[in-house]
Amino acid sequence: MKTIRDATTKAAVSLAIVTSAARERLDAIRQEADQASDRGDGPISTVIIIMASIAGALVIAGALAVLYGKYATKLTGE
Repeated sequence: MKTIRDATTKAAVSLAIVTSAARERLDAIRQEADQASDRGDGPISTVIIIMASIAGALVIAGALAVLYGKYATKLTGE
């Protein structure tokens, strides 16, 4: 019975140490992130990527509309 209590105590202490170390590391990361001025991609490149994806979607939708218009009579069987 004593070995079970010892193992439980050791596990609890180990868990407390790991949790404390993880919390300290996360706090350090948050402080570094708050001090850093660069927070990711620039807004210009983000806008370019979004506009390119919208343009690509419009091209695909337009091509599908043209194909549907061209083959509409064959699809309906008239």
